Amino acid sequence: MLRSLGDRPARVSGRARFRALPPVVRLLVATQLAFNVGFYMVLPYLATHLAEDLGLAAATVGLVLGLRTFSQQGLFVVGGALTDRYGAKPVVLAGCALRVLGFVLLGAAGSLPAVLGGALLTGFAAALFSPAVESSLAREAGRLERSGEGPPRAEVFAMFAIAGQLGTVTGPLVGTALLLVDFGTACLVAAAGFVLVGLAHWRLLPWHPAEHAGQPVLAGWGEVLGNRRFLVFAAGYSGWLLAYNQLYLALPAELERVDRVAALGFLFALMSVLVVTLQMRMTAWSRRIGAGRSLVLGFCLIAASFAVVAVARLLPGLPGWWSIAPAVAMVLLLSVGEMLAVPVAQDLVPRLAGERRLGAHFGVLASFGGLMVLIGSTVVGALLDPAVPPAVPFLVLTLVPLVGAVILGALARRGGMAVAVPATA
Repeated sequence: MLRSLGDRPARVSGRARFRALPPVVRLLVATQLAFNVGFYMVLPYLATHLAEDLGLAAATVGLVLGLRTFSQQGLFVVGGALTDRYGAKPVVLAGCALRVLGFVLLGAAGSLPAVLGGALLTGFAAALFSPAVESSLAREAGRLERSGEGPPRAEVFAMFAIAGQLGTVTGPLVGTALLLVDFGTACLVAAAGFVLVGLAHWRLLPWHPAEHAGQPVLAGWGEVLGNRRFLVFAAGYSGWLLAYNQLYLALPAELERVDRVAALGFLFALMSVLVVTLQMRMTAWSRRIGAGRSLVLGFCLIAASFAVVAVARLLPGLPGWWSIAPAVAMVLLLSVGEMLAVPVAQDLVPRLAGERRLGAHFGVLASFGGLMVLIGSTVVGALLDPAVPPAVPFLVLTLVPLVGAVILGALARRGGMAVAVPATA
């Protein structure tokens, strides 16, 4: 039966709720913090290192970054299927080992083949690591929710999002300090961090037997592709990753248009502060209004974030620092939309999967988003050309989450999200 949505005190602090979690769940949530710290210590500075230190051409730098992204997002389906086949722990440990090797290789690389090897290893490491961690968290948090011994699973995923944002803020600060020495030092420190992450998982993550051990990997993909409700959900939700990636593409373009590129760091910090301070409250409210409404509202706010900039580009420019008001509104609306939609969606994945083959389902969901980013960012990048009317790229971006909201709303109206939490025995 469905559990009550108001069975926990709303004013208990997020930190207290985190401390009350079992050690394994705390480890999995903290893993997202460690993962993002290590990632953002190195990857934001990779393009500069390749261009300035190694002297690679811009097209080559773009190739390296594109292959790294593909080896991560495009191969999530592989990591998820391997998690179901062999269990989460060996896949997490393999991901940690590959990330260590990739960072060491990136730090020492002096040639294009070595750089490509390091970039591909770091990407594939995440393709192994992330679906294993997310499916493990979904399984452990779901077990706690069903037994009544822990918070709702959506709330645990909200903590996961907060941990990720803390890592997103901390990583670049640490990386900037280490770059005072050199890029190689930042890579070695990041590699050392993943050695510690691997040791923590070796010690604390249980060796649960794989639920689908001995079965072919293709059987897992076949089960996911046969789950029509999940595929509709994934299609509607996939636009979220494209929208989020506009923080790195469309947002800088908007700030460059108004000659306020220096405000980019402030806007990233603003988003992180919003998520860290408001995520738990937003998730509690989203659970009260229901998954379908929360997803639709979240995606409509994401659409509004781009619509504001599109309208601003049709009007006369604002004077002085007021010119960044549309960009600030974009970040605010995108942040609130994310807080409403993402933890609820992550909680829905195992429910729509029937609590089976969680690795494959999380992997396919991530790869759906990666494909959307590959296609969508290419289109948006072309539309950001000065020859194109300035409002057009943001109008196109407005349509993507609106289509997602329509798909998810239709799924909710047809009962596609009314998945009950199994009653405790």
